[in-house]
Amino acid sequence: MDDSARMWITSVPALDLDGPAVLLGHDGTSRDAGERMISLLLDRGHEGEEGVFYLLPFDLSARYERTGDRLAVVVSTSREVLERELADRADPSYGDLADLPGDALDGDRVPLLRRECVTDFVPAEQGGEKQPVLLVDHDGSASLAELFVRFDEGEVGFAVLAAE
Repeated sequence: MDDSARMWITSVPALDLDGPAVLLGHDGTSRDAGERMISLLLDRGHEGEEGVFYLLPFDLSARYERTGDRLAVVVSTSREVLERELADRADPSYGDLADLPGDALDGDRVPLLRRECVTDFVPAEQGGEKQPVLLVDHDGSASLAELFVRFDEGEVGFAVLAAE
């Protein structure tokens, strides 16, 4: 599935947000090393309203990047958090996660996921902070409408990521 099918700029009725938000699909069953690490790190979230988890920027954060008519979002973690999570895993199948390259813009961070789409949307800023990114945690592929239905049924959750 291409990135644009897993990144949406839309309102989120279930969360009563003012205006549109950036949503990224995260497949908990993915074989991608970065998405597998995100699955582990989502357990570090702090639950707010039902089905919504807030993560500390040290654990997971997002960065907006604009190139022409494309908006990209990069989700990353700190190298320290990555190493600590891997040290707690005896399962050798997580070994490939140690080989994830560092972020070219911030050597202390490790990019785990990158999504982009064509849009003229500009994330809002308030008090010098960019609008957070919502990560939609689900299993398998699904349309946005399906994800909202699954959220209402308690089958998916949203993670709120601080953005820069």
